[in-house]
Amino acid sequence: MTDSKTPIISVRGLNRVFATGGEAVTVLRDIDLDIHQGELVAIIGQSGSGKSTLMNILGCLDKASSGTYKFGGKDVGRLGPDALAELRREHFGFIFQRYQLLPDLDAVENVEIPAIYAGVDANARRQRAIDLLTRLGLGERLSHRPNALSGGQQQRVSVARALMNGGEVILADEPTGALDSHSGKELLGLLHELHTDGHTIIIVTHDPSIAAQAERVIEISDGVIIADRRNGEETRTSRTKETIRRIARWREGLDRAGEAFRMALRAMVAHKLRTFLTMLGIIIGIASVVSVVALGQGSQQTVLNNIASIGTNTINIYPGTGFGDRRSARIETLVPSDAAALEEQPFADSVSPQVSSNATVLFRATSSNATVTGVGAGYFQVNGRTFTDGVGFSETSVSQMTQEAVIDKNASDAFFVNGEDPVGQVIMLDNVPVRVIGVVANVTGFGPGGNSANVYVPYTTAMRRILGQSYLSSVAVRVADSYDMTQAEADITELLTRLHGGKTDFFLQNTATIRETIESTSQTLTLLISTIAVISLVVGGIGVMNIMLVSVSERTKEIGIRMAVGARRGDILRQFLIEAVLVCFVGGAAGVALSFGLGSALTALVQGATVRYSAESIVLAIVSSSLIGVVFGFMPARSAARLDPVEALARE
Repeated sequence: MTDSKTPIISVRGLNRVFATGGEAVTVLRDIDLDIHQGELVAIIGQSGSGKSTLMNILGCLDKASSGTYKFGGKDVGRLGPDALAELRREHFGFIFQRYQLLPDLDAVENVEIPAIYAGVDANARRQRAIDLLTRLGLGERLSHRPNALSGGQQQRVSVARALMNGGEVILADEPTGALDSHSGKELLGLLHELHTDGHTIIIVTHDPSIAAQAERVIEISDGVIIADRRNGEETRTSRTKETIRRIARWREGLDRAGEAFRMALRAMVAHKLRTFLTMLGIIIGIASVVSVVALGQGSQQTVLNNIASIGTNTINIYPGTGFGDRRSARIETLVPSDAAALEEQPFADSVSPQVSSNATVLFRATSSNATVTGVGAGYFQVNGRTFTDGVGFSETSVSQMTQEAVIDKNASDAFFVNGEDPVGQVIMLDNVPVRVIGVVANVTGFGPGGNSANVYVPYTTAMRRILGQSYLSSVAVRVADSYDMTQAEADITELLTRLHGGKTDFFLQNTATIRETIESTSQTLTLLISTIAVISLVVGGIGVMNIMLVSVSERTKEIGIRMAVGARRGDILRQFLIEAVLVCFVGGAAGVALSFGLGSALTALVQGATVRYSAESIVLAIVSSSLIGVVFGFMPARSAARLDPVEALARE
């Protein structure tokens, strides 16, 4: 990188000022310093002298307040955070007093970290980490985590990590401070070996005996270099730069993302209770949204199926101006001739006049109340009713006012309690005897009388023999499949208005309109309730953000370590963002599973309840929960990425 005469590190007029309690405290003053490649330098000074601050600046962990610092001829002061991270990653190796290893990773994984951020091939970096640890005498401790290693062994792992990407310049901050005398001697011997191999070694210490082992000693006091002397003869060794196999940039990005994903999983597993409590709001929100949508869709489908059972191309005609018209019972202008005229129209597939009343039905010793409906021969076709036994009325039955009846299954169960065959039996409608000629299946619950006993007779029979009236309650028209429903409505309105002398004393009810209204109402209610459920999602997202902020605070030192070994701001941002998204994604999946459980319980406990899950709603729920993680995890992740490496490393 540089020739033997050009210093690898060159500092001129360097100052570092800290603001403390509103006052400016100068820690380094006008530092001028050159360090050449291959030197073994000790920076000595008492606590508070500024030696650690100088090391942090030299290692690109901190920036000078003023002055210039050039590394390999490059002005470090002009570099941004990611460029500084690249310098640390490619050229520096750090050996800290407290080892600064990540407790959730084993020895090999700790050593691998700088190479991950440098884009080194996975197999190559793992083999290099194993080789370095084996070389340092830790071949038997590769899979051990830091808490299973002695202090000396942990420091050796730290040395291996410093060498992972080459370690052109190794910065050792009080490297023997936490070691016993034997381990301290071994470490110093190791640093001498590395110096012999051509590494530039800078040791920061307060111990004169350690400084005495360096070739050059720089003494600092109160932020000023007061001495710069050599111990004996200078012995610089040229170093051959190692070739480390790198991977393609796109694979490098995947590799770093994979590391972030693994660390996120480990953080979640390490704090199971906190992770679950973080997920809880998301689980409740997603379960609420999916359950509400499924229940709404299920209920809507049930109602629509019920409508379909009476025909979706049916128009019913009633007297009055609407269902709320109190005068409708006194309007007697809807008559059988209207039905006859409608039946002759090209849009009519079938037409059925209708009158209705209640009566006491008697069969032998069994009596029950039932709804008696007078209908035309086409009624059962108009309304799509299915016969389970017997037949329906004929036109002759209507014209001759025969005393025949068709009953539904409800009526059959109510009257024929001993299992008699209903067809051919005579029942009494109040005082009028009628013979049962057919049985139809029950309607599915939609409309009047859906769950009651129903008896159908020819409308002429009902009008003359039972009710004694000459007008109709309603007329049902089944529109031909090939005819437009809107046009049919217009034609019916025009015909009846003309027949009634220009009066519009009737109104129409289109079952297709009912369907549309129910769909619209169901969607509106689902949207309303889903909005409420989404609020719980947002509350859950705020919970995720709060917990992630706490997590960042707890893991500040980890962030500092990763930055020290070369992690970019984007790497830190990605790691915490992936963790937030992963928490929300798993919470979303758990919420969907909970929704399925709630749906099963609801259908088992509540008769008639229907839930209908759709793939779209489930996918949308999972995507929504993941987006919650992105939105509410971004601020904590950004906060982590913008931490100052020096402050992060100093946090306990």
